[in-house]
Amino acid sequence: MNSKSAIRLLYFGAVMALFSSCNNDDDGDDTLGNWVKKSTFNEEARSSSTAFTIGSIGYMGTGYDGSDYYKDFWAYDMDTNSWQQLSDFPGIERSSAVSFVIGNDGYIGTGYNGDSNEELSDFYKYEVGTNSWTAIADFGGSARYAAVGFGSDSYGYVGTGYDGSDKKDFWRYNPTSDSWEEIFGFGGDKRRDGVTFTIGDEVYLGTGISNGVYELDFWSFNLNTEVWTQLEDIDEDDDDYVYRSNAVAFTIDGKGYIACGEYSGSLSTVYEYTPSTETWKEKTPFELYARRDAIAFSDGARAFVALGRNGTLYLDDNMEFFPNEEQDDDDN
Repeated sequence: MNSKSAIRLLYFGAVMALFSSCNNDDDGDDTLGNWVKKSTFNEEARSSSTAFTIGSIGYMGTGYDGSDYYKDFWAYDMDTNSWQQLSDFPGIERSSAVSFVIGNDGYIGTGYNGDSNEELSDFYKYEVGTNSWTAIADFGGSARYAAVGFGSDSYGYVGTGYDGSDKKDFWRYNPTSDSWEEIFGFGGDKRRDGVTFTIGDEVYLGTGISNGVYELDFWSFNLNTEVWTQLEDIDEDDDDYVYRSNAVAFTIDGKGYIACGEYSGSLSTVYEYTPSTETWKEKTPFELYARRDAIAFSDGARAFVALGRNGTLYLDDNMEFFPNEEQDDDDN
């Protein structure tokens, strides 16, 4: 680690100590965001699951609980606040898989299985209407885990991650031809455990870690032109500490959010991104436990953060976020 990164790490650690409690009530009058406890996940607490959202239903599966890897698959109904078990994911049990949505179909693939000590490249499509899975072409790049994925009405995209070394390549999946093609143009740094969130036709990518250094670059990808644009780094404002790894990201009403994650320990902090001004604003920290390797569901108007771990404590809780309300501790 270079001297600048070391200084930043020490300073950041001191600052983050102020937020070590997940129930901090001293954030100031201008910090908004209300976290409301929702239905707890039905089965084993876990981290490093993968999740996607179609309509008002969040879907999640796979994961790891410190001893076992999983392949069960679940739906969370945002309207009824209830979980339902669905058909198991057909691949081998795994953690740190990637997912995306094309149209009304979900896709899950890649990941890691520690029992066999292997990175994975297999991929599967989930059809909501029939609650069934279909194997598709294996991922076009190297087998890996801790990648990012996102989709459009026509294609799915997967990139970055770890295959024994950190990666920065990106691949496009075409469901019509059931094929992968590498796409060029990402000028960012290699990384694993980054995040993306989508606002309109723009996908925003940031955070993650490579060779022990937390990545600061921030990018947008236009789904129509497939062109990457570099944006202002996420450390340009000295008041912001957005950089981290193993976080979650989601969208609410045209703004992006990065929450929780890891930076020399589990985090609870939450930041809001406004595309029109390219600025970040701190929101109320996540309630309950700080965590890494959580999942998020978001339909663009609502967002939920669930599961994850704090050290060796694996979690099964679920919280909804209201970014423009004051925190009400009576909700939890």
